[in-house]
Amino acid sequence: MRTILAGVFLCTAFAAVGGQAQSSAEPKAEPTTEDIARGKALTVAGDCASCHTAEPNRPFAGGKRIDTPFGGIYAPNLTPDRETGLGAWSDEDFYHALRFGVARDGSRYYPAFPYPNFSKLTRQDIFAIRAYLATLTPVNNPPRPPELRFPFNYRLVMRGWNWLFFKPGILMPDQTKSAEWNRGRYLVEGVAHCGACHTPKNMFGADRRGRSQRLAGGIVQGMFAPRLDGAERSGLKSWSVDDITEYLQSGRNAKSHAGQLMSEVVVNSTSKMSEADVRSIAVYLKSLPAGVPEPTTTPPSPAQMAAGQKLYNGACVACHEEDGSGAPRIYPPLPGNANLQSADATSTLRIILDGAETVTTPRAPNKGSMPGYAAKMTDQEIADVTNYIRNAWGNAAPLVAADEVAKARRK
Repeated sequence: MRTILAGVFLCTAFAAVGGQAQSSAEPKAEPTTEDIARGKALTVAGDCASCHTAEPNRPFAGGKRIDTPFGGIYAPNLTPDRETGLGAWSDEDFYHALRFGVARDGSRYYPAFPYPNFSKLTRQDIFAIRAYLATLTPVNNPPRPPELRFPFNYRLVMRGWNWLFFKPGILMPDQTKSAEWNRGRYLVEGVAHCGACHTPKNMFGADRRGRSQRLAGGIVQGMFAPRLDGAERSGLKSWSVDDITEYLQSGRNAKSHAGQLMSEVVVNSTSKMSEADVRSIAVYLKSLPAGVPEPTTTPPSPAQMAAGQKLYNGACVACHEEDGSGAPRIYPPLPGNANLQSADATSTLRIILDGAETVTTPRAPNKGSMPGYAAKMTDQEIADVTNYIRNAWGNAAPLVAADEVAKARRK
């Protein structure tokens, strides 16, 4: 409690300083066509449409529910409607929202709105995003209040959270790196906010600290967002820059396919980004060393492998082949599959239980699908086949127990 009260005091003082800076700001010139185009590109890179669009015929009008470990939050209206959107906001209001996580009325946003990442954007880019959003068709759509559990339903708590976990400020370029690498870093750590899903969180919903934790994978809405560092088995060590680029542009490559949540990002964001920006992201991600060590594994017993292989031959061979090679870009290969070898098997279990469908994009219009086996296999059978594919063909991953499958099934 002392920590939170100290945070309240410091953040209040900081907000006062921010208000003085706002009042002394010089008038800003009208946005140019280039400003608006840059703002649109940044809005696409930030995948803003995915969170702020509840109905396809009303883009950016908000109302979509975002589930968090602390309850539900409804995305606000980003259209220039004066009553329910951003129409009555000044540029400085918008700047303070993205830089400091402070709403127009002075209240603090919850980090489901990734202002800790948006804070790293330059002032010019923030204003460019604002300029683009102002060109949208206004939609009247009153915001719904959050549905969070106590004490998180009190926004005052966010002052303490910010004091503990949030450091506002732009991302300074690394002069020892190339312009392409710096652009990729700016996108990944800034507007694209990749760490919001792919970095593990602490009990307060903040990124775990330490360079080894960065982009080391995390749980998001009941799925596991895989690690994006250079880990040998479950990271991107075996992927090339071209592999990463193709994946972001089409939702698949010769090594893997985008899962349910990432498919939305590909469709609404990365497949619509410029070739240069996507490649810069790939260059930056490929440069990251392995962070947290991958867990040591104990292989399944011969009896467990035999049981899993029997189930695999009966249900999976037709698409994935006996040797797991599959049909790249239609049915993903399983040997060396980084997602399959993640320390957390949540996403693999979800796919086996619920089935999956390959996302279609202009670069990859053909579709592949996989049926769900929730009604066809018991918890033990799903555990057996999961352990087999995660440890056959040279793969290595922690074993899954039947009770873990039962837990995933309940979710």
